[in-house]
Amino acid sequence: MKTIGLIGGMSWESTITYYEILNKEVVSALGGFHSAKILMYSVDFAELEANMSIGNWDGDAAILADAAKRLESAGADFIVIATNTMHKLVPQIEREIHIPILHIADAAATSVIRDGFTKVALLGTKFTMTQDFIKDRLKSAGLEVIVPDVPDIEIVNNVIFNELCLGKVLDASRAEYQRIIESLKERGAECVILGCTEIGMLISEKDSVLPVYDTTIIHAKEAARQALG
Repeated sequence: MKTIGLIGGMSWESTITYYEILNKEVVSALGGFHSAKILMYSVDFAELEANMSIGNWDGDAAILADAAKRLESAGADFIVIATNTMHKLVPQIEREIHIPILHIADAAATSVIRDGFTKVALLGTKFTMTQDFIKDRLKSAGLEVIVPDVPDIEIVNNVIFNELCLGKVLDASRAEYQRIIESLKERGAECVILGCTEIGMLISEKDSVLPVYDTTIIHAKEAARQALG
C-alpha cells in the first residue's frame, strides 16, 4: 500500500471527511484491521485565508509547497490537497517536489464522464467559480462548465467562508443553494459539482434537483484507490 501525503486544515471540518473516507475505503478493500497509510500536514487556515483576502497567492504557494516537501521527505508517495481552491497553486507546488499531486478536478471529471454527463454546474469559492484553474481542467476533459450569475456567486462564496468553514450549517443557506442549483438546471446543467470541500456539509443528493458530485468524496475515494493500486 502506498502512503498518502494529505495536506489538510482548509478547513479542518472537511479534512475529517477525507480521513474517514480514506480509511473506510481501505478497510472495505482489504478487510480486517487494515487502515490507510496517511501522513498529514494540517495547516493553519487563518494564514492562508489572510493571504487569499489580499491576493497573496505566492504566500499560500510557499506554505503549501513547504507542507508538500515535508510530506515527501517523511515518505509520502503522492500528495492530496484537501481543498479545491488551493489547487490554483498546484503548478507552483509541483515544481518543489518529486512526487505526483492527485488533482481534485481530474478525479471529479472522471467520475462525471463515467456517468455520461457532459454539461456540469460548478459551485465553489468565488476563486473556483470565476477563475480557470478548476474550470479549465474540467473543460480539457471534455466537459462544458457553467457557474451561477454574479449575485449568486457572492451568496455561494459567503456561505462557504462565513458559515461552513466555521462549522455552521444553516437551513436558510441550504434553501439558497437549492434555488441556485435549480437555476443552473434551467440553464441546461445535467449535474452539479460541489467544487468546495465544505459544501457537502450543506448539500447532498437528497437536497438537489441535479445529480451531485461531491469533490471531497470523489477525491478521497480516488486517493484510496491510488494507494491500493
